[in-house]
Amino acid sequence: MDFISTVKYKARRYSKIPRVIKTFRWFVRIMVIIFIMDTGYLVGIWPNWDLYKEGPIQRSNFIREYIFQQYRHRDWPPLRWRTIKFQNIPDHMIRAAIVAEDARFYSHEGFDVEAIKKAIDHNIEKKRFVYGASTISQQTVKNIFLSASRNPLRKWHELLLTFAMERNLGKERILELYLNVAEFGRGVYGIEAAARHYWNKSATRLNKKQAIELAASLSAPVNHNPATRSDYFNKRVKKIRRYF
Repeated sequence: MDFISTVKYKARRYSKIPRVIKTFRWFVRIMVIIFIMDTGYLVGIWPNWDLYKEGPIQRSNFIREYIFQQYRHRDWPPLRWRTIKFQNIPDHMIRAAIVAEDARFYSHEGFDVEAIKKAIDHNIEKKRFVYGASTISQQTVKNIFLSASRNPLRKWHELLLTFAMERNLGKERILELYLNVAEFGRGVYGIEAAARHYWNKSATRLNKKQAIELAASLSAPVNHNPATRSDYFNKRVKKIRRYF
């Protein structure tokens, strides 16, 4: 390479540096703007935890979204939602939910690291997203305050809110919230509404078999529940029943 060619090569090479710096600066600016906007969003939705420590269960975001979506989906059934106090929930219903969704619920502080590792390994092995590792606490936060979206910001909000909820509410209250807002079928929210919908009885009178079937519905309630009795649902029932 002669002298002139060398000079031209170096000129082209160094001319790219300002562009890289400019691009980086714009990236930083965009990230700062996103951070400020997201912080404002979090401040806007941040709960007053004192209102959730006791008292009546409020409608979750998922329940509000269902009511809104009914205007677009006229074939959807009417909302079924009733609440029940924690002391009236049968022990076998609580046990079935924990077995089905979060076996280490009482030992973790909102996040099950061991379950996350297993889920990652399994998903890598299958080369697709098969299992998540959301705890009952995370699901409660998602149902009450967030949405079903899977974007990174939503997961970040879920992490922060779960961390805060675990430090402001007791485990029993988290379970009470969860079992009162979780979905158990199209438009069926909470174990009280589910018990009345599937068996025409109060959740206080659920037997072990029925409690297990409700717990088996939690992972995919619209398609796999006591009414559909799909193969997936029946497998879940058998798996949960081993612990009774």
